[in-house]
Amino acid sequence: MGSSNLNGQADQLDLYQLQVIDVLLREQSLTKAALVLNTTQPALSKTLARLRSYFDDPLFIRVSLSMEPTPKAQSLAVPIRLILDEMQMLRCAQVPFDPRTSDRSFSFFAVDAAMVVMLPALVKALHSQAPAVRLRAVQLDEDHLHAWLKSGKVDLAIGYYPALTQGIRRQRLYSAVHLSLVRKGHPRLSTQPSLEAFAAEQHVLVSASGTGHGIEVAEHVLEAAIPASHFTVRVPSFTAAAVVAKHTDAVVTLPSPLAEVLARELDLDVVKPPLRLPGFEVAQYWHERFHREPGNQWFRALIHQRFCDSA
Repeated sequence: MGSSNLNGQADQLDLYQLQVIDVLLREQSLTKAALVLNTTQPALSKTLARLRSYFDDPLFIRVSLSMEPTPKAQSLAVPIRLILDEMQMLRCAQVPFDPRTSDRSFSFFAVDAAMVVMLPALVKALHSQAPAVRLRAVQLDEDHLHAWLKSGKVDLAIGYYPALTQGIRRQRLYSAVHLSLVRKGHPRLSTQPSLEAFAAEQHVLVSASGTGHGIEVAEHVLEAAIPASHFTVRVPSFTAAAVVAKHTDAVVTLPSPLAEVLARELDLDVVKPPLRLPGFEVAQYWHERFHREPGNQWFRALIHQRFCDSA
């Protein structure tokens, strides 16, 4: 069934081509699959064309906005998944990890709150324990987070992601609440204002929509308690919101670990918001496929050692 070269031998499939089929079966979209595989859509289309020739089958047929698998592609799902899992286990068994000599790059997903709180301590730890290891903080929307963890494109997700469940392991790091920040010497707000005084001020709203992060719940509570006209600006970054608060009379409400860091770094006053804002747990998440992978184990242990509050 596969095409033949001049020597009459069938062309061989490689692992990347198997990954392409696996990801397309899951995403059923060339655009999404290209993002997961960290390639371009034209390059992915060329690979799919070679696969169609190899199997003498279209494999995926465009139906509306989706790429629907043919019966042939569906029949490949289980054997391909078994091959990819076996290869991952083989890598874990054969490739040791020594942080002192490794030059590996670890990728993690987090909103800027976790980055600001964690990155300085992580970089300092790497300098002493793993001088050639590099970190890469990535941004993506919640629709792709599970797929990137499963594929290994992202080693860990750090934050509060209750929707991450299937095939995902979770380890608690610390608990957090919400605090508000204002500039030093704010003319009206005390450190424990009334709801009326708090709602009367202008606010900077941090919108985490599309990240899957639990901060969205706090966002909805703030929107319900404060008139819409009192939200001066909406931004996707906690740090940017805090800088606005430093140079204006606006109030910004954000997770307590980040609030404490930014209050110190930007010389801001901490205000206890007079609202029933939800507390949450920050955890690290990884896919079951990489649970025993030595490098992933080391990275998780480093983060847990540095940031677990032992509660």
